[in-house]
Amino acid sequence: MKLIITDIEDFNLPVEGEYKVIKPQGGIHHCVGCFGCWTKTPGKCVIHDGYESTGADMGKCSEVIFVSRCFYGSVSPFVKMVQDRAISYIHPDFVIRKGEMHHKRRYENVIALSLYLYGENITEAEKETAASIMDANADNYDGQVKQIRFLSNTEEIEGLVL
Repeated sequence: MKLIITDIEDFNLPVEGEYKVIKPQGGIHHCVGCFGCWTKTPGKCVIHDGYESTGADMGKCSEVIFVSRCFYGSVSPFVKMVQDRAISYIHPDFVIRKGEMHHKRRYENVIALSLYLYGENITEAEKETAASIMDANADNYDGQVKQIRFLSNTEEIEGLVL
């Protein structure tokens, strides 16, 4: 399954295979750092606002695709909040990977990460920042970066098949 996390409210792109789209639908609460998703309800956020299953959804997918407006080389606030609420994808215990301490993977799947950032005049510095953040996310999720694409506007996104 592909998990698509986007800030585009009317997102309706063709997707190959099985998929789930997480997009703005009502309010999303910030992660409050309570660790309930690690201890009380492993794999699921304790805040019930429609976004509580994102970590478990990540555990069922082979690819996470971020489609977002570019904010200084990163994703939009909405997409970042969804990412934060998905911390339950990883386990609270630690392991050493590539000489660094990271959380263990909770699920057996290894996810590929793809990023589609859109916005006018995305700078080279923002592109470098985006690549660096995606590499860090891949290390944290014990996954791999599949692709990063930069688009000028949402019209360019409409021509894609994910």
